[in-house]
Amino acid sequence: MSASIASGSDATPLGVLVGPLDDLAPTPSRFAFDVAVVGLGYVGLPTALAFHAAGQRVLGVEVSADRVAAVRARAVDLLPSDRSRLDTALTGPDTFALSTDPRRLSAAAAILVCVPTPVDEHLVPDLTALAAACRTVAANAVPGQLLVLTSTSYVGCTRDLLIGPLRQRGYRPGDQVAVAFAPERIDPGNARHPQEAVPRVVGGATPSCRRRALGLLAGYADALHPVSSLETAELTKLVENTFRAVNIALANEFADIAGALDLDVTEVIDAAATKPFGFMPFYPGPGVGGHCIPCDPHYLLWQLRAARLPAPVVEAAMGAVAARPRQVARRAGEVLAECGRSIAGADVLLLGVAYKSGVSDVRESPAVEVARYLRRAGATVWFADPLVTALDVDGTALRRVEAPHTHSWDLVIVHTAHAGQDTGWLAAQPLVLDATYRLRDLPGRRVV
Repeated sequence: MSASIASGSDATPLGVLVGPLDDLAPTPSRFAFDVAVVGLGYVGLPTALAFHAAGQRVLGVEVSADRVAAVRARAVDLLPSDRSRLDTALTGPDTFALSTDPRRLSAAAAILVCVPTPVDEHLVPDLTALAAACRTVAANAVPGQLLVLTSTSYVGCTRDLLIGPLRQRGYRPGDQVAVAFAPERIDPGNARHPQEAVPRVVGGATPSCRRRALGLLAGYADALHPVSSLETAELTKLVENTFRAVNIALANEFADIAGALDLDVTEVIDAAATKPFGFMPFYPGPGVGGHCIPCDPHYLLWQLRAARLPAPVVEAAMGAVAARPRQVARRAGEVLAECGRSIAGADVLLLGVAYKSGVSDVRESPAVEVARYLRRAGATVWFADPLVTALDVDGTALRRVEAPHTHSWDLVIVHTAHAGQDTGWLAAQPLVLDATYRLRDLPGRRVV
């Protein structure tokens, strides 16, 4: 294994820094599985497959029987590389198991919790799934196990939601069990950043807990970065996604500025990105989706509000992010009005509705909000997306079009451009609103 651990400015070979695992390390004969992954969604399933591909015996535990059936049927959204891994796991030797029975968790040397951490309609953290998963893990824990939380949450969540229930059973981290936090860093649909190549940040409840977690994740990760505490690792993940939210909000604001100055914002950002230091390019779009950027910073803001600690930059950025879909819909009305059309009664096509390119995931997709505002204004809204078969808006299924190029639309809003997707037919459409800012050579193109 070529994994290394970054410690300050030094990168030390894993075996040298970690050394022999302490007496918390289970012997292989004691447990039937090397690792169990709780939650087989967009993070948990690829994580389970990465461990299995590295030669580990893996148990996947999922509360949804439908999800387990979908995994077994290979009817899941995965990168081609992970789809190949799934085929191998399901057809190879008996080292990959799926179950809805949490009692089987006691058969694993290590348990990773990979469940969703959304926010509710009031942007308040919804800890239902995470708290339930942690209670289940604690209830089924046995001495010698390593328990690792990977789901993004507030600072202190590992102590509150996992260590608390463990202590009620008389289990102390670093004694009977090991507890760590190692935030997930999976980029769904992006093959340029395989999770093995993305360093994992690891914080432990004790130094021995951290050492156990480093030893586990070294099973597939090329690089590891230990930090001093659980809380440091928890805040690290919140910083990562809050940074992205702030910069996306800034990019959208510069799109408005460039538009007012009759400039191409993409050209401006591309030019700025030639600077080799002090700048990282972010590009404008129709909004943000998924369960990271629209949700994670609200876990931080929620905690800060309780402490009466203001965070004006983060608050302003999240407000701007939330307002972006409405801005897209308002711009759609303006574009139609410029051509003498009313949005009421207009046939509008949303081209691409997944929250990002390359995935079928519509969780928190801005397309839902855009469609909602357009429909409220009286438009008839359709969608076309090669990866998405259904989209629900306020309890009603949006009408899907298989061959959008065969129809002349009053307005086409390009929301998500999947790689390899044919967009040549848009040149013949009377009005195109490019919310991706990527179709720069399209005649008559408008931007938000």
